[in-house]
Amino acid sequence: MHQLIVERLAADLAVLTNAARAAHEAATHEENIPDNKYDTLSLEASYVAQGQANRAQEIRRALHAYRSLELQRFDSGAAIRLTALVTLEGADGGSKTFFIGPQEGGLKLELEGEEVVVITPGSPLGQELIGKSEGDEARIGTVAYEVVAVS
Repeated sequence: MHQLIVERLAADLAVLTNAARAAHEAATHEENIPDNKYDTLSLEASYVAQGQANRAQEIRRALHAYRSLELQRFDSGAAIRLTALVTLEGADGGSKTFFIGPQEGGLKLELEGEEVVVITPGSPLGQELIGKSEGDEARIGTVAYEVVAVS
């Protein structure tokens, strides 16, 4: 899971860096020099470039955090903490799998045909799960789930 996150972040960073570069070039290209005060193409492109550059910086920080992340070992009965892969099962038999990571909550990846969602310890769900172990109940909104696996 850890390697999948690093690979995804590296790929996202490459895409965003290229997009930011292209938006910057569009913002500074001589054809986009405004002819009048209503011609805002260059200004809009500069806003896009800045937004993409900011997001690229966020991804760089997350990539560094994941590359330097020390994976924890989870023995039977271990409490959920950072780097845990947690599977929850609902009363209907449906399951959800989460990875507790330091950043990039909401990132969705596929591991062995299953969707895994990255959550952070500071998120509401992360706060609900931290400290629980197999067999404990966790609530997502009004729905109760059982923690069926922690690895």
